[in-house]
Amino acid sequence: MNRLQSTVSLLLMCGLVSVGSPALAQQATDEEVSEAYIYLLGRLLITRQQQLDFQEGFKWNELIHRKPGAVDWPNPNLDVAYSEAWVAVDENSCTIVTVPEINDRYYTVQFLNGWGETLANINERLFPGRASGDFAVCLQGAKVELPGNMMRIDLPVPHARVLARVALGNDPERAVALQHDFKLRATGTPKLPEIPKTPIFDLDKLPGVEAFEAAAAALDGEPDLSVGLEKRQADARAIASAIKDNAQERSRVDGIIKQQAFAQIGKAGQTIGHGVIRNGWARPGVVGEYGLDYMARTLVNNGGIWANIKPEVLYYRGGKDESGGDLTGDHAYKMTFPKDALPSRFAKYFWSVIAVDNVHFRVLPNPLNRFLLNEQTHPEFGSDGSLTLYFATDKPADAPDGNWLPIPKGQKFRLTFRFYGPLDGVANGTYWPPALVKLN
Repeated sequence: MNRLQSTVSLLLMCGLVSVGSPALAQQATDEEVSEAYIYLLGRLLITRQQQLDFQEGFKWNELIHRKPGAVDWPNPNLDVAYSEAWVAVDENSCTIVTVPEINDRYYTVQFLNGWGETLANINERLFPGRASGDFAVCLQGAKVELPGNMMRIDLPVPHARVLARVALGNDPERAVALQHDFKLRATGTPKLPEIPKTPIFDLDKLPGVEAFEAAAAALDGEPDLSVGLEKRQADARAIASAIKDNAQERSRVDGIIKQQAFAQIGKAGQTIGHGVIRNGWARPGVVGEYGLDYMARTLVNNGGIWANIKPEVLYYRGGKDESGGDLTGDHAYKMTFPKDALPSRFAKYFWSVIAVDNVHFRVLPNPLNRFLLNEQTHPEFGSDGSLTLYFATDKPADAPDGNWLPIPKGQKFRLTFRFYGPLDGVANGTYWPPALVKLN
């Protein structure tokens, strides 16, 4: 019997530990701690937002109609009017979603689970024979009597986040009127869950070991539907148990998070998980539904929460110029689309580009209160049919006003380019926007 076995036997004889005690469990490796943390953080980013929503005044199964531009999320979409809700259904109650008839613009009603995974969308693309009217959103297997002609959509979970989007287009007042015609109502009185009490942290100061202290609250009652990630969840729970009443292990885990997990998140953030960078633009490999790529899920939940799936929208993130330099308001930049590859070629519905800061991913204040470039800023085309967009503190002399997005002096930033209804190379993953050329 070696010294370790003798010590364990003595502890057992004295009753100081039991066979199932965390003190005798195999210690998680540094890699397991880091991976479990990144996995768990993706869920904590959702519970963080859920708590903020209900503190603001959200009520289950009630829509909040936002004024255009009045959402406080990372990487907001300023092309649409948003309506938001948290929906609860159970074995005896469905939620009826009323969708107005919309023929002249993009819209969708998106449902996501508590991990940021898209569960369903309601729009004319998915329901071409029934794009408007009442839809019954129900818990899978629920036996609820509904009118015979009502479209039923089953969810695999009893609680979901809802976002309705209506494109503003060139008639924002009409979009807002349509937005307010979306309705929710429960058919009964569903069981309402407790809102998980987990850390509400600033996005520029992610939690350390305290993330694992919230593991049970975050994971209980919200299944991760991604098959193959069971070990990550089991590791998160085991680490939570191991740090309880163990200052030494708590300190070790905290150190691993801050030295290893944060570094992994930073490195993976450049490519949005398992994405690809070309021309200084990162294209995510997965978005809206993530499979085994929990790193991408966590990164998107952090930098662009409530992302939809690729058939609805594809996002590119621009973080470098053509020479690999970081983007900053100390320089001016341009990007040029040739006549045969204009942004409109790659988007069935609309395209846009915004600039956000590198920490909170919020749009940048500027004297013009202009926060995006799109068709509604009326960009002008070159004599050869090309389109050049500019990003600079001061408008370059040869830049048409509608082609210029103001950037605060000295501000580090990144760009988000959206293609709604991806087409051609955006849809099949062969296209990247043109490189940003530094002008000064």
